[in-house]
Amino acid sequence: MSNKGDADIKRATRVMLIDDHPIVRQGVRMLLSQTADMEVCGEAASAYEALQTIESTDPDIAIVDLSLKESSGLELIKDIRIRFPSVLILVLSMRNDSFYVERVLRAGARGYIAKEEGAEKVIEGIRRVLAGEVYLSQKLASTMVKAMVAGSDPQRPLIDRLSDRELEVLELIGKGLPTREIAEKLHVSVKTIDSHREHIKDKLNLDNATELIKYAIQWGQGR
Repeated sequence: MSNKGDADIKRATRVMLIDDHPIVRQGVRMLLSQTADMEVCGEAASAYEALQTIESTDPDIAIVDLSLKESSGLELIKDIRIRFPSVLILVLSMRNDSFYVERVLRAGARGYIAKEEGAEKVIEGIRRVLAGEVYLSQKLASTMVKAMVAGSDPQRPLIDRLSDRELEVLELIGKGLPTREIAEKLHVSVKTIDSHREHIKDKLNLDNATELIKYAIQWGQGR
């Protein structure tokens, strides 16, 4: 005789944590451990590790940081959408401005939470994304609305010309990384980074490497 009650029990939502800070992963893991219908099925600190772990653990949703060890969270989101289209993506990031929210949603994520708003928002975000919604925490939603009402930042039309990869290179230049180190971090050739630098200068109307570095530093400080 079958037990109808057992048949009605749903499998816990499987959550993958992708963040290069162990303390952040620990905090989210502890939070989810107190939620009966959710469980952490895997963790990763880099894009390579994340893709390997997703393949072996089959999560329902991945919580992704934008700044990862030796990789870009934005590029990872695109890779997950291509390789594992059934996996939902929710971003949990230190970056809290509308510029990155727009890029993340275009890349395929279903929600965005700023880390400063507290880990408890993760539970709400997971539930809303699983329900088929696009989720932004209240503060980020307010920031998006204000940006729309106020109009564009004068810098935005130029920055918006950059591809996601070029934006990543610009950020690394702003952090003081030399070309060879950027190439190693992004697993591409020095020639490729030199090409990105030239494209960035052209798109931002910058005359030389000194102006590029100055712009990159100012952009990074303004985030």
